[in-house]
Amino acid sequence: MNLTKPISGLFACLIILLLAANLAAADRLQLTARSAILMDMTTGRILYTQNADAAIQPASITKVLTLYVADEAILEGKVHPHDPVKISRKAGRTGGSRMFLQAGSELPLEELLKGMAVVSANDASVAVAEYIAGDTETFVERMNRKARELGMERSYFRNPNGLPAKGQVTTAKDILILARAYLQRFPESLNIHSQQYYTYRDITQHNRNSLLHRYPNADGLKTGWVQKAGYHIVATAKRGNTRLIAVVMGAKNPKIRAKETEKLLDEGFRMIQEQQG
Repeated sequence: MNLTKPISGLFACLIILLLAANLAAADRLQLTARSAILMDMTTGRILYTQNADAAIQPASITKVLTLYVADEAILEGKVHPHDPVKISRKAGRTGGSRMFLQAGSELPLEELLKGMAVVSANDASVAVAEYIAGDTETFVERMNRKARELGMERSYFRNPNGLPAKGQVTTAKDILILARAYLQRFPESLNIHSQQYYTYRDITQHNRNSLLHRYPNADGLKTGWVQKAGYHIVATAKRGNTRLIAVVMGAKNPKIRAKETEKLLDEGFRMIQEQQG
């Protein structure tokens, strides 16, 4: 009895059904962003892609890689969360989103990490890089080595905070790789990324990830913006045993970024539910 043809035929049918499901999802979504990708983190299955290999400036999503390198240094015992970090003049003068650090002041490393994760502090990113590696240039070298180790093949970083820099580039796919690795190795980081506010020097700032208060079970991860690239987000949400990671890059404004990410997550959870049902 020859079972080759029936098995091959069944496999072909399954492939056709999966392709049809993905095409149907693409038709339903029609995201108005430059690129996007969605993953079921539990299984590693990619549920949706849109120009996921398109080169784009990473903006403040860069800080996820900075946090990865910093958390790894803590895990390896090279630094401690309670270590006092003295703020350099360079860190204190760093512009953009910041904690308003004062040059010459000292504060624990863990506070700087919170400032990076919650309010996207560029000044804190410089201070952390200088403390861990001695200077930002050496730290950025570590960032790029780590990116290569993780498989981020189309990314290159020039600074630890994502401020515009010539040659600094990534893709939605690479950011997804980074986010999954970060959450797998440092799941406790969501305790910080899920905070909606952070206060330092009596200055309270809000987390720019609006999904934390508008999308059910969203608990991370990081937003970003630079003028030439637009508005980015890598977001994660969990329902039951399913955790999704969504990356949306190059949206025209924060409202579109949030709306498109919600659509992406909704579609992902719907697909998972259909498969399980």
